[in-house]
Amino acid sequence: MKEIKIIDQTLRDGHQCLWASRMTTAMMLPVAEKMDRAGIDGIDLIGGGHFDVCVRYLKENPWERIRIMSKKITHTPLYGTARSRHLTGFDVVPNDLLLLWTERFIANGIKRFRSVEPLNDLDAIVYLLKRAKELGAYTIGVLAYGHSPVHTDELYVQKATELIQRADVNAIMLKDAGGLLTPERIRTLIPAIKKVIGTIPLELHTHCTTGLGPLVVLEGVKYGVDQVHTSIAPLANGAAQPATQTIVRNLRDMGYTVNIDDALIAEISEHFTKVAEQEGKPLGVPVEYDAFHFEHQVPGGMVSHFKSQLAQAGLTNKLDAVLHECARIRSELGWPIMITPFSQLVGTQAVFNVVHGERYKIIPDEVKKYVLGYYGKLVAPVEPGVLDKIIESGSKSIALVPPPPEPAVPALRKKYPNMSDEERLLRYSYAGSQVDDMLAAGKTNTEYSFDVPVIRLLKEIAKRPKLARVFIQKKELLIDVSSKPQVSAA
Repeated sequence: MKEIKIIDQTLRDGHQCLWASRMTTAMMLPVAEKMDRAGIDGIDLIGGGHFDVCVRYLKENPWERIRIMSKKITHTPLYGTARSRHLTGFDVVPNDLLLLWTERFIANGIKRFRSVEPLNDLDAIVYLLKRAKELGAYTIGVLAYGHSPVHTDELYVQKATELIQRADVNAIMLKDAGGLLTPERIRTLIPAIKKVIGTIPLELHTHCTTGLGPLVVLEGVKYGVDQVHTSIAPLANGAAQPATQTIVRNLRDMGYTVNIDDALIAEISEHFTKVAEQEGKPLGVPVEYDAFHFEHQVPGGMVSHFKSQLAQAGLTNKLDAVLHECARIRSELGWPIMITPFSQLVGTQAVFNVVHGERYKIIPDEVKKYVLGYYGKLVAPVEPGVLDKIIESGSKSIALVPPPPEPAVPALRKKYPNMSDEERLLRYSYAGSQVDDMLAAGKTNTEYSFDVPVIRLLKEIAKRPKLARVFIQKKELLIDVSSKPQVSAA
């Protein structure tokens, strides 16, 4: 029976979806070698969002993370994901910066490279894929999945053919970041793509946002998918990928061969369960089916952000209105796929429209740039009336014709003459003292330990507001601490 290979998302998309990308390198290292021996075909490690969290919040050098992990994981290839037109933020950057980013990815230990283009405008990624292949990387051409009238099977057949002809990729990946694929759509889409890519491997990446993720993966395999993306529970389900353990068991029951070491996967799972318990991180759990998600398509993390924004404005009851507005805006703007940066772009415009009570009264710069083509060729045209209003109401400083970005690497090297290209790229991406603050934190911590329960309890107590007294007793252990001064008789 056909062998199905597993691409692991635990170290990248799993914790990105469930832990806001807050997994540290030290949390990964205790199981790195086990993951390397577990029979996984590839381990996805890092993308632009992780660079952002590493620098801003974890104070870890993301380039150092790649180097550390590539020394521990020597058998299983590490995946790295680069954004098209962007580094870590939403601004469009010059091509030479993206080429340098790609080159440094590979030089530091990334063996499999892909670039994600939300508009499927392949001009933005073909040159990166070709350069990565020249440098010896295995390249994956990504098809970003969208659920709309214009994202047809014919469109994906055309784009898959183009990726093979123009970039000579080693594999094709169908990336369903919104968890919008259904078993019904799989039955037409996968055979159509497989027909034109032939023996080139087809990877399937989806999420459990609607509760359909596991069914989509199994149905995808039945119709020709060769490699499936999963995360090891507890960093699976919820908004993340289907669980490795469940998918592997079901694939074997269906008669497929999956050469995964179940015992090692169980040990890895136990480690991350203990990390979640110690760090107060959520465990991924299955979600109920939500048909409304197919209408608004807003990622789960953004829904939480909407709630916070609306609460601050005293408009908590407007959440449904914002989600419905997202659906309307998507149709008016030519059906952008709701992944970065377009999920944020559509979501921000929806909040403005609802909060201010007038549609398109306030136009974020990113929305005007999108409709003018700064982010690439649109899949479908913007509605004429909406286009006119955005151009009229948006910033007058934005040129109606996108200017070609000027090369940036020579000036960057001149500005920072005595540092590595990796650090230069970080300094280009982060203003102020953010890179200096990260460097001041020192080398990446590589040690992780689990506290005994009483130590963990004391640490939690220390985080609480000032307490008058703490009294803990268990068998022979007695801890009694009072903040009141003790007065003794003379």
